[in-house]
Parts: sequence; structure tokens; C-alpha cells
Amino acid sequence: MVYYPIIAIVGIPANVITIVILSQGKCGLSRCISHYLITMASSDLLVLIADVVFVRISDCYFPTTFLFNTPVCSFIYMLARTATDLSVWLTIAFTFDRFIGTSCQKLRLRYCTKKTAAVVTGTVCLLFCSKNIPFCFAFAPNFTVNNIGMGCNFKLEFYTEAAWVAYTWIDRTLTPLLPTFLILLLNVLTVGYILTVSRIRKRLRGSKYDVDQNDPELEKRRKSMILLFAVSGNFLLLWITYIIVFVLYQATNYYYANSWNDPMLIADVTSFMLLHLGTCTNTFIYAVIQTKFREELKIWIKHPLEIKLWKRCVHGRIEWEIGIPFRQHDQIWLEAGWWRRRGKGGVLTLSK
Repeated sequence: MVYYPIIAIVGIPANVITIVILSQGKCGLSRCISHYLITMASSDLLVLIADVVFVRISDCYFPTTFLFNTPVCSFIYMLARTATDLSVWLTIAFTFDRFIGTSCQKLRLRYCTKKTAAVVTGTVCLLFCSKNIPFCFAFAPNFTVNNIGMGCNFKLEFYTEAAWVAYTWIDRTLTPLLPTFLILLLNVLTVGYILTVSRIRKRLRGSKYDVDQNDPELEKRRKSMILLFAVSGNFLLLWITYIIVFVLYQATNYYYANSWNDPMLIADVTSFMLLHLGTCTNTFIYAVIQTKFREELKIWIKHPLEIKLWKRCVHGRIEWEIGIPFRQHDQIWLEAGWWRRRGKGGVLTLSK
């Protein structure tokens, strides 16, 4: 009863702050990587809103609202499934991008760009939004009130008709069975390539010392790989319980729990709790691994009331920026309709 409100209270602000910080481009990450991380945080935020708030919390604390109407809760279920798929497959897209960036030098220049990242993430969103539309037609009301369907329960045909059974297997294969295999495969290939390149570069440099401490290229790759393995490892750890439970359900044909103390039911509930925990852990991963992200996060935590929307003039263009004014020696703020920049040499007043 308390777990999901805590997840929402922590996860929603964490993902919003992550999106804003990464959007500013001050974390030392490429625009391509930043784009993937922003879309991943956005999908996690959608999971928190659609699944945690509108389903888990609403069912416990507000069971009689309009969200309980059959058409509405069918749409919310579809939205929650789509958000979960996007969260998983955007992680796959990020992992594949890092594999290309590390292992395929010729393809990296063309693939690891913000434009390609936008096309990939847009395609993923379009495909999985389309894939989950049938869920809107998979539910029947639990009961009716004044000829209005209330509640959502899968139709009997969902379990018996061949088309629905096939659709269910496709859905479960796409999330999470295939993604788990792909993440493991891509990480193994990436690690193998990095170890091979490290040995080759060490021979070419002819150094007897640890090449990671002397080679700027390998140091850059090492930081990128730490971020990749942290995100991928977090995904695998939090999804493994769900995968095991799903396999056990299918192997034993177990569908109904006898009581709340049933071990399979406890495992099932625990697996979903871990999945939803994964929607707010990436922010803390970035804070631990990325120094510049951690510095920006500290500013947001220490001075939340000073965060404002500021406007600046860059090469004749007007841009908006969210941040804290009067910071360091390069500060831009609005006063009496004029844009002013304060530098080391004094104050420069720009035209409106």
C-alpha cells in the first residue's frame, strides 16, 4: 500500500530533473547519448504516470473514480504496456548504439548521431504504440452500473482464441524475453571487442603499464562502457525475477492463486515491484557515474527555488535555458527588458 506512492514521489521528480539536466547538454555526453538517455527517462516517467499512478495507486486509494470505467481502464492498460515496452526497447537501442560506437569504427560516424538516434527512438515509439492497440479491445467489464461498464477483466476469448494466444506470446517474447537475450549478447560482444582492442593498443604503444591510465581513447571508451554496463546491469537485475516467474507460470500452467500467502503470487507481485523500481534508478546511476550530472543535480537539490526559465542571446539567436542565474563567471539574466552578460571584465549590455 505504501510502496507505490513512495516510488511515484521519488521517481516522477527524479525523471523530470534527469530530462531537464540532460537536455541542457552540460554533462559531457554526446548529443546522441543524451538523446537516448532523455527518451529513456521520458518512457520511465510515462510508466510511473500510467502504471504506478493510474493503475496501482488508483486501484488502492481511489477505486471508484472515472478511471475505473472499462473504456478508460482499457486505454490506461494499453498506455502502461506501451510505456513498459518503450522503456525496455529504448534501453536496447541505447545498448546497440554503444555497441556500434565501440566496435564498428566505420559505421560509427554515420550511425552514432543525434539524427539517427531521433529516427531510431521515433521508430521504436511508433512500432510499439501500434503493437499495443489490440489491448484496447481485450477487456470486458467486471460489472455494469447504469449501463456503464466498470472494471477491466480479460475476455474469455483472450485465453482461448488462437489469435489472442499468439498475440500474447508475441507480446511476452518482445518484452522481456528477446530484449534480455539482446542485451546479454550485445554486452558480451562489446566486452570482447574492448578487451581485444586494449591488448592490441598496449602492444602498439609498447607500454608495460596499465594502458587505461595513459591512453585517452581507451579512457573515453571506459567511461562510456561503465555507463552502458550500469544501465544494462540494472535492467537485467530488475527484470530477472519477472522472467523467472513468467517461465514458471508457463511450465506449470499455473494461473490462479489459492491465497495471498501463495509463493507464486508473492513472487509475481515482487517481480512487478522490482520492475517499477527500475523506473527511478537510472537517475541515481547517472549521479554516481557522471561527475557533471552529479554537479548539476546538487544544484537542483540545494537551490530548488532558484531554478527559473531564462532567455539568452547566442550568435544572434534567442534561446531558452532552465537553470540558476548568477553562477560562475558566465551569467545571463533579464533586467528591465535588456539581456546582459556579466564576464570577468565587467558587464556587457546586449540589445533587446
